[in-house]
Amino acid sequence: MANLWDIKGEMTAVEAAYRFRFYPTPKQADLLARTFGCVRAVYNRARAVREEAWKERRERIGYTQTSAMLTAWKKLPELAWLNEVSSVPLQQALRHLDTAYRNFFQRRARYPGFRRKDGPQSAEFTKSGFNWKPGVLKLAKMAEPLNVVWSRPLPSPPSTVTVTREADGRWYVSCRVGANVEAPPPTNEAVGIDLGLTHFATLSTGEKIKNPRHLAKRQKRIARLQRRLARKRKGSNNRRKARLKVARAMAKVRHMRADFLHKLSTRLVRENQAICLETLSVKGMLRARRMSHVISDAGWAEFARMLAYKARWYGRQLVQIDRWHPSTRTCGACGSTGHVLTLADREWTCPDCGAVHDRDVNAARNILAAGLAVSACGEGVSLGVLRHSGQSSVKQEPGSQGSEIPRL
Repeated sequence: MANLWDIKGEMTAVEAAYRFRFYPTPKQADLLARTFGCVRAVYNRARAVREEAWKERRERIGYTQTSAMLTAWKKLPELAWLNEVSSVPLQQALRHLDTAYRNFFQRRARYPGFRRKDGPQSAEFTKSGFNWKPGVLKLAKMAEPLNVVWSRPLPSPPSTVTVTREADGRWYVSCRVGANVEAPPPTNEAVGIDLGLTHFATLSTGEKIKNPRHLAKRQKRIARLQRRLARKRKGSNNRRKARLKVARAMAKVRHMRADFLHKLSTRLVRENQAICLETLSVKGMLRARRMSHVISDAGWAEFARMLAYKARWYGRQLVQIDRWHPSTRTCGACGSTGHVLTLADREWTCPDCGAVHDRDVNAARNILAAGLAVSACGEGVSLGVLRHSGQSSVKQEPGSQGSEIPRL
């Protein structure tokens, strides 16, 4: 294949987050727990004030106003405990709330909700809230540095540090740093990817990557732990221990899924100069309740996100074709489209040219062809395929008991 992407291997400046596990002392854990509580209280109070001001007076309140309110709150006797922790994460909580509202008004996210006491807790520190030296990290109002497991060196001093306590009780610190990523040598390879449930991904090369189904394999154990949790008395230590076991079981599934997606996305980005992917409306597909848990377990949206930022880092090209492109019902040999296929038709023969196709491999090759056309001619290009009389060209995946789930 001709070299369509002449990109030299260069260093790309990016922002990355390096995450490490750490083990706090009892005093550090107590201070961080109080910090989480103060961050949550400030966030929720500021959100309530902003919502009340808009509903009652149609008044818009931003970060500047809530920051001034925080100063006044600290002077109240009933809120004097806000002074026991560093003010940096409290200010950051107000900035995060302002960003959440801005994302909502720009229709990039849902309406901001209140932060809950149960579940993951986090606090962000800017440069004024921590001291960092290679291998040493000390947060504000702490006498000793954190016992961090530095599994890899940081490429530069961190600009922000986020401390997180997951629902399973494990502690993590995430350092935001600037890094220079070296792009791998350019290649002439390109690949099309067809996502599915039976196979997580089918490549245009004919390779089929099995869906690991991490949640389904551990669903019985998680359900058993959840039943035990439901039988425990609320507020008891036994209930706290049971909730911790459920959280750890779920965290294991989450970590295994992330590991699988990271390895696959990194491999595809390193091996191919261009990656062509179909655009999926995962939120729309999750409305099919019968298979929503299987779709969520696959992690298609997270996989696409990983491909996007890794392609940007390593100088690769990611092309997402139109959502309504009939990749499944188009013959990759003659180009005729609109063929009538059922969910049971994993192999089918084109009635126009007689070519025999594997359903998923043919879809992946059509996605590759459409992606290359978009790359060469821009968005909105017409592939000029011959329309075959038949049903709708919306792609379908096999569901349980023969149900049909459209790929919106």
